[in-house]
Amino acid sequence: MAELIELKEEEERVILFAVSTGNGDDAKDSLEELEELAQTAGAVTVGTLIQSRERIHPGTYLGKGKIEELKDMIWEKEATGVICDDELSPAQLRNLEDALEIKVMDRTMVILDIFAARAKTSEGKIQVELAQLKYRAVRLVGLRASLSRLGGGIGTRGPGEKKLEMDRRLIHERISQLKTELETVRRHREVIRRQREKSGVLRAAIVGYTNAGKSTLLNRLTNAGILAEDKLFATLDPTTRPVVLPDGQTVLLTDTVGFIRKLPHHLIEAFQSTLEEARYCDVILHVVDCSNPQMDLQMHVVYETLRKLEVQDKEIITVFNKIDRAGADTTGRDMHSDYRVKISAKTGEGIPSLLSALQSVLRSRQIYFEKVFPYTEAGRIQSIRKSGRLLTEEYRDDGIHVSAYVPAELFEKLVQ
Repeated sequence: MAELIELKEEEERVILFAVSTGNGDDAKDSLEELEELAQTAGAVTVGTLIQSRERIHPGTYLGKGKIEELKDMIWEKEATGVICDDELSPAQLRNLEDALEIKVMDRTMVILDIFAARAKTSEGKIQVELAQLKYRAVRLVGLRASLSRLGGGIGTRGPGEKKLEMDRRLIHERISQLKTELETVRRHREVIRRQREKSGVLRAAIVGYTNAGKSTLLNRLTNAGILAEDKLFATLDPTTRPVVLPDGQTVLLTDTVGFIRKLPHHLIEAFQSTLEEARYCDVILHVVDCSNPQMDLQMHVVYETLRKLEVQDKEIITVFNKIDRAGADTTGRDMHSDYRVKISAKTGEGIPSLLSALQSVLRSRQIYFEKVFPYTEAGRIQSIRKSGRLLTEEYRDDGIHVSAYVPAELFEKLVQ
């Protein structure tokens, strides 16, 4: 009888390294997050190294002594690769490859790799491939060396080694093609957005640091049935679902990709069409993991990313999530927001307060309206039920007497 041989992918063992410039940076905390990213990408961290320097070495990132120390650690820990906590320049990548004689990666490469694995829709796959090709186009020499040394592993998903062997001209042609495809997607999204605007339904974008519980919240409110795991970037593609408030009004909720510190600019560019959902929404639900010790820093990262996306002058509801967890900080404050609620998306605690906050936002945007509709126009009242709040509806001899709160867009149509 033939013996069965179990085949499994070789585990990638990595060492993480960073430079601390001492200017109030958080190299240690950032490395801990990088370890989570590496784990999400399928690697095991076997060691970390931090060098304190006035500035990052322009040619090798680390100083000569630390490179030797890292080289010894690679041998001792039997590592198969190293990951830098910052984005390496092409020269730094190439020089570290030569000095360490091992696969060298950086934070951006790991994030792109995770995105490549998580993208499910055609739009998501286009966006990831575009970001990867932009990143890799200027790093072909260094990346080719590392990929030829180790088959598979982090940094090889998506376009992969085959595309990296194309010359720069072919890569830039592919980038142009992907941009054209994304422009088509953007126009389609614009049409859908205009239709939503005409409906007068309030649109809310759920934003927040990765793993703050955005998808769990969307599932709780709308039964969307999307993946919600305790992992970084568990979901990538945006999902829009309606939620009916207690007073019968509807709000459209859109889940967006999670933010993270040092979010690669390639991703911000590539995911512009997705992230701009936050720019065109009426209100932002900023989901915060109040059980995370880095809560304040994560909130700062979210607001900085929104600023880069030019998301301004929006009403903000800060949703302090995960209050069911031990050690959760339930005294959290946010000076940027208009409303603050404390919830557990997992258990449902505090959800009524969130729905009440959404109703308050709706009321602040609506206009009181009274009118007598002839019976031949009874169908117009349905638009009030859908997009506004119908207060009274009386059927008299001269017509249907209605009083309601309606959005400004609908008010203009109804008074005509």
